[in-house]
Amino acid sequence: SERTEHTPRPERKRRDSFGMFDGYDSCSEDSSSSTSSEDSEDEVATIPASLPIIKNNGQVYTYPDGKAGMATCEMCGMVGVRDAFYSKTKRFCSVSCSRSYSSNSKKASILARLQGKPPTKKAKVLQKQPLMAKLAAYAQYQASQQNQAKSKSVVPVEGFDWGRYICSNNSVGAPVSCFKHVPMGTCWGDLGEGVRVEVLNTDTSLSAKVYWIASIVRLAGFKALLRYEGFDNDSSRDFWSNLCIPEVHPVGWCASNGKPLVPPKSIQHKYSNWKAFLVKRLTGAKTLPPDFSTKVHESVQYPFKKLMRVEVVDKTHLCRTRVAIVEQVIGGRLRLVYEESEDGTDDFWCHMYSPLIHSIGWSRSIGHRFKRSDVSKKIEGQMDAPPNLFTKVKDVDQSGDWFKDGMKLEAIDPLNLSAICVATVRKVLADGYLMIGIDGSEAADGSDWFCYHSTSPSIFPAGFCEINEIELTPPRGYTKLPFKWFDYLREMGAAAVPVKLFNKDVPNHGFRPGMKLEAVDLMEPRLVCVATVTRIIHRLLRIHFDGWEDEYDQWVDCESPDLYPVGWCQLTGYQLQPPAAQSKSGS
Repeated sequence: SERTEHTPRPERKRRDSFGMFDGYDSCSEDSSSSTSSEDSEDEVATIPASLPIIKNNGQVYTYPDGKAGMATCEMCGMVGVRDAFYSKTKRFCSVSCSRSYSSNSKKASILARLQGKPPTKKAKVLQKQPLMAKLAAYAQYQASQQNQAKSKSVVPVEGFDWGRYICSNNSVGAPVSCFKHVPMGTCWGDLGEGVRVEVLNTDTSLSAKVYWIASIVRLAGFKALLRYEGFDNDSSRDFWSNLCIPEVHPVGWCASNGKPLVPPKSIQHKYSNWKAFLVKRLTGAKTLPPDFSTKVHESVQYPFKKLMRVEVVDKTHLCRTRVAIVEQVIGGRLRLVYEESEDGTDDFWCHMYSPLIHSIGWSRSIGHRFKRSDVSKKIEGQMDAPPNLFTKVKDVDQSGDWFKDGMKLEAIDPLNLSAICVATVRKVLADGYLMIGIDGSEAADGSDWFCYHSTSPSIFPAGFCEINEIELTPPRGYTKLPFKWFDYLREMGAAAVPVKLFNKDVPNHGFRPGMKLEAVDLMEPRLVCVATVTRIIHRLLRIHFDGWEDEYDQWVDCESPDLYPVGWCQLTGYQLQPPAAQSKSGS
């Protein structure tokens, strides 16, 4: 029988430091007196940043085959296969439970029963267990409420099947770690192929909910193609699942919660000893961190709340801002209703980290145009959004060489994001902000000037497009084509903004051409669409909307909060627009 308790002490400490199966000692009876229980009570080693490694001293496997009969541990309340229980009396699931019981600390026993795990000195950590279950249930409830709210406002599209789309086009989804602003974006870690999870087993004739282990075969954003353990190279039962839903668990979850692991019916005949099979397969494999679902839950809480007031760009006159009120928050995206909107339909969608929104008073403080609202009565419960909720811009030194009115540059046209245009600095504001006008198409009153911060990744030095082989849109009505900056500046008697004043940081973003993602159509920002990265120039991404003509493409920064991984809409309860070919064209 396996003598897993006899590992030398330092090795044992490393494997145990994850506390995944604390107290579920190996079930072999001859190990009972070989080590004292102090072993498992070593100080918890710091958990490394990588994923937990599965140890094989776990009572992972409980299989209700009807013959063996089930038993309930008198110490921790775990239900499992009677034969796998410890000692001849089968009263306890493991050595630790038997010992803890005989030391007969009533309090410890009650605590353990609450947590579904035998008590150790680590009990503090374990108290998370029931809380996690509650959080998961609450998150699900919230999502269902949100979905109901959504379905009233948007005509639901039949759920788009990302998995089938990814497989049929043999595409790659951009990894979650490319999107720092999304749930789990900063703590996704090395989640990837080969990582094991516990999920519902749908290949069974049992009426009760049973589970089985699956491994990640392929990853696309939040979604994973999973294969049940034991199917080996047979992909016939592979299925896609969002890894952040409450029904996906780390290995060891079933054991801690007394849930049965049952092999899928189609492969039940392959092995007679499934427990040995699992121990062999899982030892040394990786699984989700034990606090994964807690982290997911925490990362879908957003600081912006309904009825908070903000300043946001006026979508009808880009040169000015107006006050708007947060009406809805979904996945960190805000539906803002302009303060003077009578019926609440005059709205604007943006992400809470968007550069287009600011705290109340921002416009006045930097000298930006602002439209006052004539609202006589404030709605009950309104409050100004706290300034610390907004994205901070870098401090800049405007004292020496700086942007000056009349200087020329290249800029993404805010009214046509597929074009980079010849542009002019029209006004220098405080705190590094600038008003920019697109040459050849400006209104006389400057109502279509647009505010960009000097560090914005959407403005470029003269010559940027030529160097990077991008088509530069010349000023409307300019006839001397092809456009040459040197000649144009001379004719206009203007200077170009010095190259050194532009933001040259290029983060190691991880995007590659061809990657799939979910992207906001910034021309219609309530829509999130199936999209592809088609070009990458330093930090600038060319986003193509699948099924649409290239003229609808948009230039977007790699750190834009309007880009999301595959599966984001499903996770947050937002409506995803499928590729145009699948819906009515132009809808």
